[in-house]
Amino acid sequence: MSPSHDSTACSGSNKLIFACSGAADVGALADKAARELSQEGFGRMFCSAGLGGNVKPILKTTQEAETIVALDGCPLDCVKNSLDSLSIANYLHMRATDLGLDKGSSEITPDNVNTIKDKVKEIMKLHF
Repeated sequence: MSPSHDSTACSGSNKLIFACSGAADVGALADKAARELSQEGFGRMFCSAGLGGNVKPILKTTQEAETIVALDGCPLDCVKNSLDSLSIANYLHMRATDLGLDKGSSEITPDNVNTIKDKVKEIMKLHF
């Protein structure tokens, strides 16, 4: 028997934030920034793994989103590629390494997290 699915977990805000949560430091920074932006009300962090896993309720909510922010850690662009593979094109993309954060040598500090958050806020302000 499969576990039950709580559909309320996939409803809500029309502004979604997807983040890299990879093993690299820049992925951890993107993830932490997304969590803080979500807590601060700039959108709702949503499940990037659900995109790759083709989880239907996550795909439906994503396709219906008013705003999508894709935060990648590095040029591999896992979040961007996941959205592109699903033909979801209405998103804003930002990469931590484009902000001077180097993969493999960027500590998980409040300053580095704020660098990402500030850029996301700037991008959102420009587009919405």
